[in-house]
Amino acid sequence: MSEGYAYVPHRLLHRRVRDIPSGVEGVLMAVVHEDVSDFSGYERWMELAYIRDASGREFTTAVGNVEAVEWTA
Repeated sequence: MSEGYAYVPHRLLHRRVRDIPSGVEGVLMAVVHEDVSDFSGYERWMELAYIRDASGREFTTAVGNVEAVEWTA
């Protein structure tokens, strides 16, 4: 069995982004090609974006759900 994840370069790393479905904004900390398989026996891989919100908590979303936002003062 192979590694369960691999880091992926992304143009928005360490920049302010928004998770489109939830509207939550934060900093894109990492993009990971991750094995999200369940117990069905089939491998399923996704690119997940790890976003750190203003409270310091990180959450994941599909990379396609991420868009850049402007910093505001």
